[in-house]
Amino acid sequence: MQQIYFFNEGRRDMRALLGGKGANLAEMTHLGLPVPQGFTISTVACHDYEKNKNQLSDELRAEIAQALTRLEALTDKKFDSMQTPLLVSVRSGAAISMPGMMDTILNLGLNDQTVLGLAEQTHNERFAWDCYRRLLQMFGNVVYGMPEQIFESVLANYKRRNGYRNDLDLTAGDLKAIAARFQDLYLESGHGRFPQSPQEQLELAVAAVFTSWQNPRAQVYRELHHIDNTIGTAVNVQAMVFGNSGADSGTGVAFTRDPVTGEKKIFGEFLQNAQGEDVVSGVRTPQGLPAMEKMAPRAYQQFLTAVAKLEKHYHDMQDVEFTLEHGKLYFLQTRNGKRTAKAAVKIAVDQVNEGLIERNTALLRIDPEQVSNLLHPEFAAATLAAHTPLTKGLPASPGAASGKIYFTAPSAKAAHEAGEQVILVRQDTSPEDIEGMVVSEAIVTSRGGMTSHAAVVARGMGKCGVVGCENLVVDQEKQQVTINGKVFPAGSELSVDGASGQLYQGHLEATQATQDQNLQILLSWAQEAGHLDVYANADTPNDFAQALNFGAKGIGLTRTEHMFFKTDRLLKMRRLIIAGTALDRVEPLAELQELQTEDFYQLYRLAQGKTVTIRLLDPPLHEFLPHDAKEMARVAAALDMPVAALAKRVAVLHEANPMLGHRGCRLAVTYPDIYEMQVTAIIHAALRLKKEGVPVKPHIMLPLIDTLPELQWLKARLVAKINDLLAAAHTPLHYQIGIMIEMPRACLIADQLAQAADFFSFGTNDLTQLTFGYSRDDIGSFLPTYLDQGILKADPFKTLDVEGVGKLMKMAVDKGRYERRSLPIGVCGELGGDPASIRYFAEIGIDYVSVSPFRVPSAILASAQSALQRNYQASKVAVQAH
Repeated sequence: MQQIYFFNEGRRDMRALLGGKGANLAEMTHLGLPVPQGFTISTVACHDYEKNKNQLSDELRAEIAQALTRLEALTDKKFDSMQTPLLVSVRSGAAISMPGMMDTILNLGLNDQTVLGLAEQTHNERFAWDCYRRLLQMFGNVVYGMPEQIFESVLANYKRRNGYRNDLDLTAGDLKAIAARFQDLYLESGHGRFPQSPQEQLELAVAAVFTSWQNPRAQVYRELHHIDNTIGTAVNVQAMVFGNSGADSGTGVAFTRDPVTGEKKIFGEFLQNAQGEDVVSGVRTPQGLPAMEKMAPRAYQQFLTAVAKLEKHYHDMQDVEFTLEHGKLYFLQTRNGKRTAKAAVKIAVDQVNEGLIERNTALLRIDPEQVSNLLHPEFAAATLAAHTPLTKGLPASPGAASGKIYFTAPSAKAAHEAGEQVILVRQDTSPEDIEGMVVSEAIVTSRGGMTSHAAVVARGMGKCGVVGCENLVVDQEKQQVTINGKVFPAGSELSVDGASGQLYQGHLEATQATQDQNLQILLSWAQEAGHLDVYANADTPNDFAQALNFGAKGIGLTRTEHMFFKTDRLLKMRRLIIAGTALDRVEPLAELQELQTEDFYQLYRLAQGKTVTIRLLDPPLHEFLPHDAKEMARVAAALDMPVAALAKRVAVLHEANPMLGHRGCRLAVTYPDIYEMQVTAIIHAALRLKKEGVPVKPHIMLPLIDTLPELQWLKARLVAKINDLLAAAHTPLHYQIGIMIEMPRACLIADQLAQAADFFSFGTNDLTQLTFGYSRDDIGSFLPTYLDQGILKADPFKTLDVEGVGKLMKMAVDKGRYERRSLPIGVCGELGGDPASIRYFAEIGIDYVSVSPFRVPSAILASAQSALQRNYQASKVAVQAH
């Protein structure tokens, strides 16, 4: 099987075989752009190399030798020649671009003899020895793993001893001496003499590039960007052109549009008398492209024409690498350029308006996860570069914030009321911390994962959040945190970067995200294309208003328990919980009903007829009660009762496993008056708005339903209550009572539950917990190991486990719809905002997802992408069928 392809034999649609770099070099060759001659060793050879225990096969060696002979003929140069030495670059190139992650070697083919021939041929001894020392440096690092620093130290010491300021001050004699010292380093490091055979150099370099596919930084990059580990890399062998061959030469990198802002202008850098690695590595400070225009105006005009042609051909912003050799322009690479979220959206919208791409292409081009970055404040790259992070955790919620740290909800609230910017730092958070979380600019925890309480609430509030900072030691008693041995007491100032998960000492200035017009345009296109409706998880009017602004169709989940954690309400809720009899509960229930009526009224008023789904009380009662002695004494005093009596009630409510205990609908069966109070508040609010002429769509949702009798008992009681209220008001009202599907048993009997439920909504957090038997708050202790060892492919709380949880969901959808064909079914867990999960939800017939307000735009886009991809696959199948 053919394993090597010359550039004129490939095309850009051969990425899987030639890698992105090789396919694009082939495409530029076909476009007639000046590309140095060369060939690509395919990804097939990489797979064979790995199967062959990291050894090049005899067949590949023979094919490389044949390719070299052909390259010599094309370039009129020869390997190992004193008169016309052929030098090549060896570069990796996977099918998916991984900038800076893998390895490159330049000037391969030089040795102690050919360096003299190059000097004579070019009449430039300095240039020849500069090329040789670069080869020795790169080859030692890439092939033998010699630390880059040992070579850089030799260079730095040489310049310092001679009073040189930069590399250009080095003379030919200096570079010759440095090359000799580099060769000594090979011997001192135990690698023997630098190989003098160019063929041996090339084989070692090809093997090293194949091996680099598995180097740690490449693996981390692939994991971060969800790139398949099995695709392998190709190797590109290309005749060298020299940007370091004199004052009329140089090298540069350019983008056809600004990768930061998306503005339609050439953006790039140029270095005179340098090789490409000098730009990438930062060893020299480059100049702007005007320096190239000044040095070589004709080549610059040719460059502008060529890059415009490339963007038009690829229909996307291009990242181009180029070299000038004695004023002649060569292109070494083009690829779709990496860009910020802001630039990505602007470029996509602009290119639609320019007629370069279709709307559907624009929608498919944007990463949904990028979109949320446009909605949060952020630290400028220059600001971050000037500061060293203290530590790093999991980036739970994007954004940027600076403030003074506090360790309890009351102290955070007090500091906020005193006018301070607050960061709440906890080991972990619970619903009792909600007031502190509400007033904080950022939330940081030492424990927990990406779907822990702190993470979910931070995202829901659109607040910056970092969780699972293992280097954080929180001492609640001393009110201080220790970070890598450094102590920060309450009131110390920290800055939190939710995008990266990093913490910084002191105050860093953040830039506030503004409403992005291009994003609004893109989302309007997405809503037209999407099949899944997107609702919001919203508990307050502010949350809901934000979600509506982002394009939410309504509320898919209001967590009523969050409404009880404000100080004045919490006391009333506690009075309700400690009440001994139903009669004792009447007064606190009436007070809470009045407050809840106003809460629901405000949400319905904002909705203006859009669906609002209110989940009745879900958590166990003990979560509303104090637990430490100090708080117990304070609450007992506020309730005017003995501490011992309160402690006894807390003890009675204590559960060994509260998340599987007395909560949700089970609470409603034993305390039916709580749900009746909430339903009364919902109906009163709806009737009030109806009287005002505002349309209302109340959807009432029951959590944790596990059996049909349980659902029938509760629904009958609630419907009877609602009927009484409507009869008393002499007003009809359309409402629905649905259920959360979050128990595996509920999935198994979904056909039965569909007989009594008006709609289903999957709670994927609890369904995942109960299917796996994983606690989402404690999974951080073993999840990284499971991911590293390949036991799990992804965090099941971030991306749906299709094989297990997904099958249960599909079963529930199929059973529910078998019983009731038009049964509305949604998803309101955190997975509702994950693009990969959304694709599966669409496949199994889910109608809508409900996500935190700041994830609404990304969910809208992911829904559109899912629909477009499904349509494409369907049309492809139809074409194949004919």
